[in-house]
Amino acid sequence: MSRAKSSLLLLVILLITALAGFFIYPQSPFSNVLPWKLGLDLVGGSYLIYEVNLAGIQDRSFVMNGLRDVIEKRVNLFGVSEPRVTISQSGESNRLNVELAGVNDVSAAIKQIGETPLLYFAEVELPESKDKEPLFKSTELTGRYIKGASLGFNQVNLPTVVNLEFNSEGAAIFESITERNVGKELAVILDGEVVEIARVNEKISGGRAQISGINNPKDAKKLVERLNAGALPAPIKLIHQQTVGASLGRDSLQKTVWAGIWGTLALMLFMILYYRNFGVFSAIALFIYVILTLAMFKLFTVTMTLAGIAGFILSIGMAVDANILIFERIKEELKQGASRVSALENGFNRAWTSIRDSNFTTMLTTFILFYFTTSFVKGFALTLFIGVVVSMFSAITVTRILLNTFINPSPFKD
Repeated sequence: MSRAKSSLLLLVILLITALAGFFIYPQSPFSNVLPWKLGLDLVGGSYLIYEVNLAGIQDRSFVMNGLRDVIEKRVNLFGVSEPRVTISQSGESNRLNVELAGVNDVSAAIKQIGETPLLYFAEVELPESKDKEPLFKSTELTGRYIKGASLGFNQVNLPTVVNLEFNSEGAAIFESITERNVGKELAVILDGEVVEIARVNEKISGGRAQISGINNPKDAKKLVERLNAGALPAPIKLIHQQTVGASLGRDSLQKTVWAGIWGTLALMLFMILYYRNFGVFSAIALFIYVILTLAMFKLFTVTMTLAGIAGFILSIGMAVDANILIFERIKEELKQGASRVSALENGFNRAWTSIRDSNFTTMLTTFILFYFTTSFVKGFALTLFIGVVVSMFSAITVTRILLNTFINPSPFKD
């Protein structure tokens, strides 16, 4: 690559880096449009773990995904910005992990989640003896399939009737249930209590049903609101709560940021002292790497947590490691009598295979961590993956452009 072309590319990279630095600066105008997204361990909040009762449920994966969607919707209505709700499993226990970053009234949020209704339709089996209670056999039709709910009016013009509209899948299930129960009774069970038992006279198509067993208009209105926010397809129980104060989160953020700054400066100083001219180029490439990587985090709205920052700092070390491999290869070429241009070309080419293999194995590990672990480890894996990808660019492209631009007729000092 000619020096003129290298100089032009370096100018473009420096311009992009300058814009990226302005973009990531917390006080820049960009922060109002696209602010930094911080996890609850940095801004405070609460981490909740719910255990899900899946007894008698066949398609557990479907129900767990439905639960996650419903709780996300519930928490969003409470005012939490972009909550993180993830699924995990501990032995035989199925769990939902809810991260509520920046929530001041955690108890109200927990109550809001817990009040989400568990609604389902059940087939009624009448006992042969009148002194026995009827048996209720739950069906696959739950609040998961409700598309919308609205208030209706009974004969005395009071809004104590709740009209339900199912989605397409729920409509098909409801039609099938009513078809096989013509002449029998169906029950509507809400939070473990029977609110209505109705006789099925014919198959019902169209995906609409009605609940008329609620006597209090306020209760009917509240039920509509809760159903429109989403009904739980399975019961949940809060088993763990961890709260991080806002001041503690800010303190953790400040300490982590300063640790990252001092660590990066220490790496730059080491490279300059050990490799001298090469070290200066490495320090410049490392600075560009840090700015571009942070810009990627903000651009793709990565939630920054303590674990995520740890992954980013680890990737900084890997970026320096790639430069060390390149510089050592170049020094070997120069000691063997190769020309400056040849040493530079061979150094990058021969170091590339080692850099490629080490980074690809790291990226493979991050994939495994991201898809098979919980949310905190996911944050570490995501930032490490992005950092490794950008580090390959900075180590190979940026460092090479710098060396091509500032190469001079005299040999490099090692």
